[in-house]
Amino acid sequence: MGGSSVIPGLDADDPGPSDSGLAQDLVFVGLLSGSYLRLLRESLAPADLEPMAAARWLYEEAPFCLLAHNTSPDPRFVYANRAAQTCFGYSWDEMTRLSSRLSAEAPNRAERQHLVEAVTRDGFATGYRGLRIAKSGRRFWIEDVTMWQVTDDAGAVLGQAATYRRWRDA
Repeated sequence: MGGSSVIPGLDADDPGPSDSGLAQDLVFVGLLSGSYLRLLRESLAPADLEPMAAARWLYEEAPFCLLAHNTSPDPRFVYANRAAQTCFGYSWDEMTRLSSRLSAEAPNRAERQHLVEAVTRDGFATGYRGLRIAKSGRRFWIEDVTMWQVTDDAGAVLGQAATYRRWRDA
């Protein structure tokens, strides 16, 4: 893969405009899925799906939340599937303008930052549980979170992604 310059929003120096096309962008979804497979040794989408069907499934039908942020100094979400948008109460455009640190309230940001740092150091982390806040102010727990580094085939870090299947109101 050619690196982050082919994907709007992943370049930390040029975050680019919100691009709803990234929701089912085959290159981007390939980076998410490929990184997940390399690090966790399992497929993010059903293995029998063709790439376009897998991208559509991850965005529209996946029974789990899937989010990704870029590598800017204050990382911004660049991807949130429909489940994540519903969970947080934001539209695609709102979510992809949101600094990922703002998904947690100020008292909980240090804990979230420790997770981000562990993933930066180790490549991935599993089993995280954290308190988050929706657009409406509703607080909810995300549980059994897996977070990983999103890299291209050359190993360049392009961002981080997270998935979780369980969430409940706090």
